[in-house]
Amino acid sequence: MHAPQVVERVRALVDRVRAGDRRALARAITLVENGSEELVEVMAGLAPYTGNARVVGLTGSPGVGKSTTTGAIVRAVRDKGLTVAVLAIDPSSPFTGGALLGDRVRMQEHATDTGVFIRSMANRGHLGGLSWATPHALRVLDAAGFDVILVETVGVGQAEVEIAGHADTTVVLSAPGLGDAVQAAKAGVLEIADVLVVNKADRDGARVTLRELRQMVAMKDRDDHEWKPPIVMTVAAQGEGIDELWGRLGEHRAHLESSGELAERRRSRARAEIEAIVLERLRARLGRLEADSGLETLAEEVMKGRRDPYDAAGVLLDEFTEDT
Repeated sequence: MHAPQVVERVRALVDRVRAGDRRALARAITLVENGSEELVEVMAGLAPYTGNARVVGLTGSPGVGKSTTTGAIVRAVRDKGLTVAVLAIDPSSPFTGGALLGDRVRMQEHATDTGVFIRSMANRGHLGGLSWATPHALRVLDAAGFDVILVETVGVGQAEVEIAGHADTTVVLSAPGLGDAVQAAKAGVLEIADVLVVNKADRDGARVTLRELRQMVAMKDRDDHEWKPPIVMTVAAQGEGIDELWGRLGEHRAHLESSGELAERRRSRARAEIEAIVLERLRARLGRLEADSGLETLAEEVMKGRRDPYDAAGVLLDEFTEDT
């Protein structure tokens, strides 16, 4: 139970976030990243105002032009009079845990646009490149009233499939000359694509990449009603193909709504978010228990062959169960 002044401070923060106050938004996301004790009250206050934003994830290997494409989509969204937030998941600093890249480095042209909010978040070493805090940050931005939220991932390979669990629509980018089509097939990234993009389409080899992706899409068996990922050719640095890309995103949105898949995706996202919170709390409780449970003694016994690791884990689990 928090003190009345804390509750009042959180309520004021929630009101400011809902009003679109940029400082309040930054403050709320910082609370999310730091796992603040006030986070529970913040999420409770924002919950009734979520579920309206379109969440689009962009992923792909390094060098395909994700940031450039994200910036081009921001321009397209703003041209239509919609507001947009960008959540850029960056590599973590091994020293501070913070983002190595910053929102001031990215997309400078949008820095003074009041209809755009850009925030970099560290992946904090999380396997999938998306921090534990990402779904909470999305809730904050959603409750702030943004029409569109773009989530741009680090782009580090196989684990990028995690973006599909956070977005309504997932865009997978490739580029000629990087072997991305083959890499995407091996990594399973192609499986999570709702829209495929061949960026830097003015380069040699773009048609080869397009052909390879078409073959891969054609190889998957689909029902007549199942969505077939379209492939869009873009030169994001010049803004070419971005209007078509935005149109394809709109078509996918319409498909999700008409098929009922949008509700199912969001239900699955909420389920995963709940599970993550439960696991995080259990992990924290287990960490406290390990300090007093003789874990080092158990490890020593396993090392010397006096116990097997399953038996040692059973001892720890028994103590954990008693503690709960």
